[in-house]
Order: sequence, then C-alpha cells, then structure tokens
Amino acid sequence: MTPIPARGHLAMLAFSVLVAGAFSLGARAANLIDPGAITAARFWIAAAIVGAAAWMTGGLSGGGVRAPWRYLILGGVFSVYFVLMFEGLKTAQPVSAAAVFTLTPIMAGVFGWIVLRQVLSLRILAGLALGLAGALWVIFRGDMAALLDFAVGRGEVIYFYGCIAHALYPSLVRLLNRGETATQQTFGTLVAGAVLLTLWGWPAIRATDWAGLPMIVWVTLGYVAVFSSAATFVLLQYAVRHLPSSKVMAYTYLVPSWVILWDVASGLGWPPATLLIGIGMTVAALLWLLRA
Repeated sequence: MTPIPARGHLAMLAFSVLVAGAFSLGARAANLIDPGAITAARFWIAAAIVGAAAWMTGGLSGGGVRAPWRYLILGGVFSVYFVLMFEGLKTAQPVSAAAVFTLTPIMAGVFGWIVLRQVLSLRILAGLALGLAGALWVIFRGDMAALLDFAVGRGEVIYFYGCIAHALYPSLVRLLNRGETATQQTFGTLVAGAVLLTLWGWPAIRATDWAGLPMIVWVTLGYVAVFSSAATFVLLQYAVRHLPSSKVMAYTYLVPSWVILWDVASGLGWPPATLLIGIGMTVAALLWLLRA
C-alpha cells in the first residue's frame, strides 16, 4: 500500500494539474460574467457534488457540524481567493497569473510559522527563494527593466491579493480542524463559501443573463465546479493533514508548466522561449523542496 505521505504528494500533483486548467479556461470566460456570480455558482455546484458523494458513502456522519463559525472563516478565505482570481484574469495572461500563484508557497511558509509555529529550515527557505525568483522572471517576462521598475499588470496585482488568502488557507485547515474528515471539512467550507458569496454577490447574480451566456462560460463553470473546486478541495484538505504547509504549497510551482501544456493543447501555441527559463526555475524549486 502507498505510504500516507506519498499519497499526500500524489494528491498535490493531481491538484496542480487541475488548478492549471482553471487558469486556461478562466482567462477565456473572465470578461463574460461577473466574478462573484460565477464563483457563487461554482461553490453551490461543488457543494452539491461533494455532499451527494459523501451522503451516499456515509462520509458526512460522525461530526462536522461542531462550531460552524469555523466553516465561515474557511469558506470566506477561499471565496476571496476565487473571486480575485477571476477578476485578475480579466487582464492577466494565464501563464503570468499562474506565476503569481507560485508566490503562495513562501507566503504559506510564513503563515505556517505564524499560525502553527511550523519552522522552515534554511534548505526549504532556499527552495522557496529559487521558486520566487522563477515566478518573478515569468511575471515580468524576463525583462529586467520591467522588474526594476516593478511594472506589474493590474490583473496580476489583483490576483496577488487573492493568493494571500490561498496561502493562509492550509494553516487554517489544520488550526480549525476538530477531527472532521477531509470530506466533512470540504463540504462545510463549500456550503459556507456559497452562502457568503450569494449574500455578497446577489445583485450581480440577479443581473446575469444565465440563459444567454456563451458556451465557454458554461464549460468553464462546469470545469471549475467539478475539477477545480470539488476535487481540488478534497485533495488539498487531505494533503495538508499529512504534509507541512510549505511542501503542500510547493506543488504550485508546477502550475505554470501545466498551464503552458493546457494552452498548447488548446491550440494557443508555446509562450516566448524566455519564459521557459523562469518555468525551469520553478520546477527546480519544487524538486529542491521535496528533497528538503
């Protein structure tokens, strides 16, 4: 049988592939629907899927309803991330946004120390620094003048704030868990997030012409609800129980590489060769961190 830590790594590998698809599809749909409306819909759909699967397998029995305020915190934090992701993708390129996402490991390490007192070794810090350098290379497209001027796009800045929320999430999962399974905690988080998003985004939800939305929006909604919400929530909840926060988030370094492959498979072609240098640095950072 596969050891539990190894299963945690496999969960995060699958997580990185599924998350990458959301960048490629999200960039095509971001300007066609309000971020709050599509995020609320994805949370309700994902909650229904996880809830139905858990109910059929008995996964919701034996707890999960104690201190419901915990789910409001978890759902609120992840709602912020997804809304700002779609808002940022209105102007940010998928690969560039994915590079911003790779800044989350170093922030997750900081939150892991603040919230859980997880200490980062010098080796892990070195790996995070390498990943940070690779991410910055991609974000600024290998242009040192743009880096020195800090000429970053508006979409990348918006999404960066969302990534702060994402980086905080793994530490909160451990801190707020009261013995619930990954499925129970995922379901509670999704329902709480859906309720909060519906209350906050109700004007946009009512104003959306759901029947007149282009097909790409429905394809994106279906993907992000099933694969990039329900599935990744369970994978992330499972992994954070068996791996340190910094190693969990280290897998985000693979996301830009997967996004490139998603774009190539979609017929969008390869990015400029200069970006591949930064991609290589992020992959090297992942390998370094997994050995740390």
